[in-house]
Order: sequence, then structure tokens, then C-alpha cells
Amino acid sequence: MPLVLPAIAVGVACALILLGVSLLAEQLQNVLWESLPDALGVGRFSSVWMVAMLTATGLAVGLVLRAVPGHGGPDPATTGLVDAPMRPGIVPGLLLVTVLALAGGVSLGPENPITAANIALAFWLGRRFAPGAPGEVWVALAAAGTIGALFGTPVAAALILSEVLASQPGPGAFWDRLFAPLAAGAAGALTMSLIAEPSFDLSLPAYAGPHWGDLLSALLVASAGALLGLLAVYAFPVAHRVFAALRHPVLALTAGGLVLGLLGALGGHLTLFKGLDEVKTLAGDPDGWSAGEFAGMAIVKMAALVIAATCGFRGGRIFPAVFAGAALGLCAHALVDAVPPSLAVPCAVLGVLLAVTRQGWVSLFTAAVLVGDASVLPLLCAATLPAWLLVTGRPQMQLDADGKSLR
Repeated sequence: MPLVLPAIAVGVACALILLGVSLLAEQLQNVLWESLPDALGVGRFSSVWMVAMLTATGLAVGLVLRAVPGHGGPDPATTGLVDAPMRPGIVPGLLLVTVLALAGGVSLGPENPITAANIALAFWLGRRFAPGAPGEVWVALAAAGTIGALFGTPVAAALILSEVLASQPGPGAFWDRLFAPLAAGAAGALTMSLIAEPSFDLSLPAYAGPHWGDLLSALLVASAGALLGLLAVYAFPVAHRVFAALRHPVLALTAGGLVLGLLGALGGHLTLFKGLDEVKTLAGDPDGWSAGEFAGMAIVKMAALVIAATCGFRGGRIFPAVFAGAALGLCAHALVDAVPPSLAVPCAVLGVLLAVTRQGWVSLFTAAVLVGDASVLPLLCAATLPAWLLVTGRPQMQLDADGKSLR
């Protein structure tokens, strides 16, 4: 009970920080991708502008990271979604480069840096004003509040933290330890929902109900998504070594931005940015592209995710992975019309997320909310099994201090 009010306060604050960063990035994005090219008489998403803008974004992020205290925290290739708190002095620079990357079209989401920033602030303030509370409490509250705000529901926070808390010893039942984080997650989700009304529903065609053929389709599509994700996972340390060989972060980020611009020119403007709005464009017209075009966008997006996360940009990997999975699912539908898009998309997203995040609950949850149809859940649960067998024990999309993949 004593943690309820602090949990609510932390959840609301985490949501407001996320909202502020997102709104600022949107305003800057409008300037960079609409007002500025229109003023210069250049096509908004022409190949020239995409290459120039992504390269300039890499240079700007590199120069900011070089100048700010703490240089934006540790190498983003070595960090996960929920890590130990960093020094609060690093937070302003981290949020600044996150805004620049989101606005500049980098294929990363806001989840990792925003969660890191909120954990740092909550831990610092919590230890300052309530020194008797364990430090782990503030980490859990900030993580839950941020994740709840990101997904618009505390269920996502509960699922992610359940995988962490279940492996940690401590007094009380599991739900006793989850109680305060769930309150923070609910506060963050409600704050975001009341202000911004986020939605992950892709408004895909209604699912007609499970059939025996759908079971085979679900197993195959989820496995294909897992394999696509694993290709990116195995490429991750290789790309990191290439950029590390450049030695200077500004040079690495500028080169990474150039590569991202070239990938954007190859895959089209929908493969830019974090991918949440762009995936809704894809889902709004499941038959609007050929199977080859959908496959190309999925591959380009995964390549962009690997480049962005290894050259030094700060950002998360969930939202770009969702876009890549959705494009792969729509490719499966385009290849075999009998595979409904409302099944193919969540199954492919499930497989990709399992490989990228290695978190079963959040992968299953994210895939399910994309369609908002409970009749798909049994097939998603079945599809999880072969996909998990493919990814378990494999390297993760995260490196240790020596640049080697975690397992």
C-alpha cells in the first residue's frame, strides 16, 4: 500500500516524458520531411532527400553525443529494454538524440532510450526522497510506467516484468511483487490513453475463424518470421564490428546514416522511421503491393534496424521489428491468397519479435493486439512453439562489453 501513490506518480511522469519526446519528434519530423524539402523544391521522399537527410541526421546525432555529458550512455548495442539506472546527468543528451533520430527517419523506436531515461530519473528521485525503499523498486516502477504508456495498456508491462520478476528471489507472492509495477503501468497507460489515444489495431480484414489449413499456415509463417529475425541477429555483431572499426562515433554515425538513406531509397519511404504509422499504411491495403515488394520492405527494414542499432543511434527494436513482420505476413498473403492477412501478419510479427526480443509474452501480446480478434489467439499460441524452438539458445540481438552476442 505505501507504494501505490509513488507508483501512480512515476507512471504518470513516465507517460508525460514519452509523450513530450514523441510530440517534439513529430513536430521536428514535419519540418525536416515536409516544410524544408518543400521550401527547397525537393521531393519530400525522393532518393536524394532520403540519403541527404539520414546522413545529416547521423552527423547531427554524432556531434551531439560527442558534446553532451556521458555521451548518451553506454553503447546501445549492449543495452536491453530494462537495464540498470544510468546517471541522471546523461538523460538530457539521451533524450535529445532520441528526438533527432525519431524525426530524422532512423529505423528505431523510442522504447529503449525513453525507458532508460525514466529509470534513471525515477531511481535518482526515489533514492533522494525515499532512501529506505530498495533501488530495484524504482527501476521496476519506471519500466512498468514507460512500457504501459508505450503500449497503452498495463498488460504489456506486467508481461515483460513477469519474465524478470519470476526469476528473482524475494519475499511475498509473485503478485505481491508485481502489485506496485502494475499500478505504475496502469497509471502510465491511462495517462497516455487519455491524452493521445494510442492504438495498435491495424484494422485488417476480419478473421473468419480458425481452420485446419490456418494452423499449418500459422506454423509456417511464424517460423519464417523467426528465421528472418535470426538473420538480423547473426548480422548484428558483424555490423557492430564494421562500425567500431571506424573508431570515431561521429564518423560511424554519419556512415550509418548514409547507409540508412540508401536503404530507404531502395525500400521506399515506408521503410523509414520507427514503423508504427507506416505499418498501418501497409495494413490498410493488404493487396496494394506485390509479394516481392512486401518481401523487399521486410528485408530492408530488418537491415535498417541492424545498421541503426549498431552504428550508435539510440532507439528500440520492437516497433521496426513489427513493421518487418507485418510486411513479411502480407508477403505470405500475396503469395498464397488463402492465407488471411489477419492471421499471416500477427504470426509473422510473432516470429520476428521472438528472435529480436527473446521475450515470449510480449511477442505474443504484441502480435495479438495488432488484430484485436480473440479467435486468432489459439493459432498464435500454437505458432509460438516452432518459432521458439528456432530461436531458443541462439544468440540475442544484444552484445556484451567485448562485442560478442549474448545467449
